[in-house]
Amino acid sequence: MDNKSLSHTRWKCQYHIVFIPKYRKKILYGRLKKDVREIIITLCKYKNVEIVAGAVCPDHVHLSVAIPPKLAVSKFMGYLKGKSTLMIYDRHPELQSKWDKAFWARGYYVETVGNITDEAVQKYIKEQAEESRREDSNGTAL
Repeated sequence: MDNKSLSHTRWKCQYHIVFIPKYRKKILYGRLKKDVREIIITLCKYKNVEIVAGAVCPDHVHLSVAIPPKLAVSKFMGYLKGKSTLMIYDRHPELQSKWDKAFWARGYYVETVGNITDEAVQKYIKEQAEESRREDSNGTAL
């Protein structure tokens, strides 16, 4: 990924982020998995956040994203998890009452991509996605 620019800034701020559904429920499969993927892509575009790589696994989501320096990671994650919850419940109202309005767990994991290469993070996310697909095809992701 090349450096990006704002009006007076050149930047390359890339993060590896992992977050989970509340109680780490294995529910992200089938139609919900597709919807979560679409929603995340849409919300990232709204904030000019580039998705370098990503995977929606049955019980967690991996993202490698480039977030502009004017946007704090914590603010972006609050936005992403908050808005995606509303959009998920709009598409899947049957999930709303299960966890008292919260779809995602409170925390998340984040690390800067700098101590390791972009390729290593993308390889890891790809391996996670492949493992998730194998679980989906074996029917163990319920």
